[in-house]
Amino acid sequence: CTVIFTRLATRDLHKPISILFCNLAVSDLFTSFSGFWISMFFITNPDITIFGSQDMLAPYALYTTSILSTIYNLVSIGIERYLAVAESMRTRFRVARNHSIAVVFINWVLAFFLGCLPLMGWNCLHAERNVSVLYSPFCVNYLVFIAMPNVALAFLVPLFTYLRIIIILRKRKLRMQACGQATGTYKSAETQVARTSISIWLLALVSYAPFFAGVIFDAANQRCHTDLYPGVYIFRNCTAMLITITCLGNPILYTLKFRALGAKLKALRCLSANRVRACTI
Repeated sequence: CTVIFTRLATRDLHKPISILFCNLAVSDLFTSFSGFWISMFFITNPDITIFGSQDMLAPYALYTTSILSTIYNLVSIGIERYLAVAESMRTRFRVARNHSIAVVFINWVLAFFLGCLPLMGWNCLHAERNVSVLYSPFCVNYLVFIAMPNVALAFLVPLFTYLRIIIILRKRKLRMQACGQATGTYKSAETQVARTSISIWLLALVSYAPFFAGVIFDAANQRCHTDLYPGVYIFRNCTAMLITITCLGNPILYTLKFRALGAKLKALRCLSANRVRACTI
């Protein structure tokens, strides 16, 4: 909420990347809200969170939607940062506010559609063969359909975009060294990108890898609920806690660190045009 109110109240922060940051904060807020909703069910009636019921469909669907929206926002931010660096170095394309608003709209439509599929009928309330033992009344095939492509998206796309940013900055630094120019700003920006990207990757790994492992275990295990109680359900609750803690880590990484990184990239835009022109002459 602090991130949302601060960025809405500060005119200097009304930029395309700020729209993505605000949307990331909104999706994190929904994740926390839906997690609190599920926690209240667990406190009042733990059995329905283990064996599943009609009442659990809505909070689980909202929780899944929020997680998917967070993943899509993380991917969108990584792509926007890559385009910002590429634009400052070699292309003319700029990400405008309309582009960010369109990306936010597409992210939420896709997240709502995929997250609410159980509410549309893809659930195992009346089926015993394909029901998930960890996330009843979700079906195992639905969890595999959701988890595998989206977890791969959360890991691979940010890895590619941030590696490309580091490669572009390093090539730029080598060009400036060939011209006999100082490269302190490029080296500082490259270090900042490397630290930020490693932090983002580790946060995603710690948050979503246990959930992905739980889905794989769910798909490979055919035992009943009582045989897995309580150890597996403790693992499930810890997985939900890790995802919720991510909602606190995202504002730190994407608001504070990207602010410093944005200042360095802005300085690079000012340096690149004159220095490259002098080097060419």
